[in-house]
Amino acid sequence: MATARENAIGLYMDGIRDGRPREAMARYTGDRYTQHSTGVEDGQAGFIAFFEAFVQRNPKRDIRVVRALQDGPHVFLQVEQSLNDGAARWVTADVFDSDADGRIVEHWDVISPTRPPNPAGHTQIDGPTEIVDRDATAANKALVADFVQTCLIERRLDRVADFVDRARYVEHDPDVGDLDGFLAELTAKEAPLSYQACFMLVGEGNFVATLNRARRGEQDQCRVDLFRVDAGRIVEHWDHTEPVPPKAEWVNSGKF
Repeated sequence: MATARENAIGLYMDGIRDGRPREAMARYTGDRYTQHSTGVEDGQAGFIAFFEAFVQRNPKRDIRVVRALQDGPHVFLQVEQSLNDGAARWVTADVFDSDADGRIVEHWDVISPTRPPNPAGHTQIDGPTEIVDRDATAANKALVADFVQTCLIERRLDRVADFVDRARYVEHDPDVGDLDGFLAELTAKEAPLSYQACFMLVGEGNFVATLNRARRGEQDQCRVDLFRVDAGRIVEHWDHTEPVPPKAEWVNSGKF
């Protein structure tokens, strides 16, 4: 029996990259498929209709899974996409839920355009990919959950040193190059970044991903933050952001 991780990757590779959405739905999903990507209608039929048209519009699809985590029934994927010889380039962060057989039953995503390297020279996807320290998964998830609540949601930035190893920290946010730059977004006078809630946390070994509701100024956002943890401290951070469109534009129940 395939794992939830294998089924989530299969949806991408078979359904989108290889242009077989109907076959992928039959092979990799369960009795339901609840969709939170606001431009795709709910259910298996919604996925098939959207991606059959997508495949026709984008005959050249280069799709690569960069990181893949499984945490019980939940899977996190970080995916690089290039369409039509680079005419459109995206980094997507996806979270999946699965049933008892590992078949996918629910999907959330954040889709970000590919950006140039940040001021420190790091991209949205570079850095370590190997999952290690699986015996530390629970502790690393607890550390990241506490950091997100304390420092990002409550903005208690005096506590950052309790969670982050500044000397080794690497930042992948496309707009800033270091930890101070990322934290400055939370206190900016113009359009500050405000984390509202963490809806899901997926961890495996040294990597922990969070799905968050946020605001940038007056704009609602869906954000995925991915952290790498080493020796009990956060040492690396990637983030992906998508504006939440007005509710009138949703074709399903919404991002969360």
